Amino acid sequence: MEPDRILSPDPSTSKSKPTESEKEKFIEWEDYEHEVARLWSLSSSLNESKQKKQNFEQKLRSLIQVKEEALSRLNKLEEMKERVEARKLVIERIKGQSKVAAENSTKEEERLSSEVRSLLVAGTALSVASKQLQDSRRSLAGERGYVRLTKLQKKLRLRQQFMISQVSLLYPIKISAGPSEEQELESFPSSSKSGLNLTMAPFTKMSFFTDKKEVQRSASALGHVAHAVSLIASYLEVPLRYSLRLGGSNSYIIDCAPSVESSDLLSSTMLTANTKPVEFPLFLEGQDTTRAAYAVFLLNKDLEQLLNYIGVRSLGPRHVLANLKELTRTIQSAEFLDS
Repeated sequence: MEPDRILSPDPSTSKSKPTESEKEKFIEWEDYEHEVARLWSLSSSLNESKQKKQNFEQKLRSLIQVKEEALSRLNKLEEMKERVEARKLVIERIKGQSKVAAENSTKEEERLSSEVRSLLVAGTALSVASKQLQDSRRSLAGERGYVRLTKLQKKLRLRQQFMISQVSLLYPIKISAGPSEEQELESFPSSSKSGLNLTMAPFTKMSFFTDKKEVQRSASALGHVAHAVSLIASYLEVPLRYSLRLGGSNSYIIDCAPSVESSDLLSSTMLTANTKPVEFPLFLEGQDTTRAAYAVFLLNKDLEQLLNYIGVRSLGPRHVLANLKELTRTIQSAEFLDS
């Protein structure tokens, strides 16, 4: 049987003098196993307590970190609360200023409203007085102006009558009675006041075999009519719808915008240029009879325009001389001065 082992600390590692509790302890062999088991249990308990301590330290660190973060957030919240309070104070101050400004603007608005009402009353009174003054001036000046305007119009009418009478003397009109509306045009010789009758067949019935003298007389008569119409329109200051290019017995009338109906009378070459001004001859020699007839139709349209201007109805689309005579007669009448 081995001698009892002595469980004591290493004397080489001991730095201080052993205390009474650290003295050598002798264990009997019979109690050795029991003592080892007890020491093993104590060691296990120590390790377990160490592990618990470490876990507790980790939990404590996490709690401390959470506490620090909470304190940091609390500090931020406090700062934000202070800012909010400061902004509330600013808003309260602005509200107070805006309330004062609103009260001042209300007072100013009431003052301006009272001034505007007084201005409206004064403006109404002024407008009434101004209107009464204008009415009195108009009534006074209207009578004088109307009389003056009437005199000026009468002078203008007298001048127009005189000029048209000169045209009548230059081109005296004489119409022969006959059964057909299309039968007559007359010449207007300046050397004769009676005029020479010129019977003319309708242009559409004339042909290459028509008497050349009759064709020339017709061209001369139409040239005189065109000249008379041009003079009367200029004296009345009426722009003719169909302008004239005077050339004696070779005169033309111009249609600036031929209509669809009038273009049916033209040749196929004229249909392609119906948007341009077209000249139609007031004579037959070397011309298409349809174009010449349409020229006479346009000339009569100018006469109708002048008749409508002085308030007289036309006698018809084929009564060129009759319309011209009615035009000159009406202008030289006494009713024309009062129109």
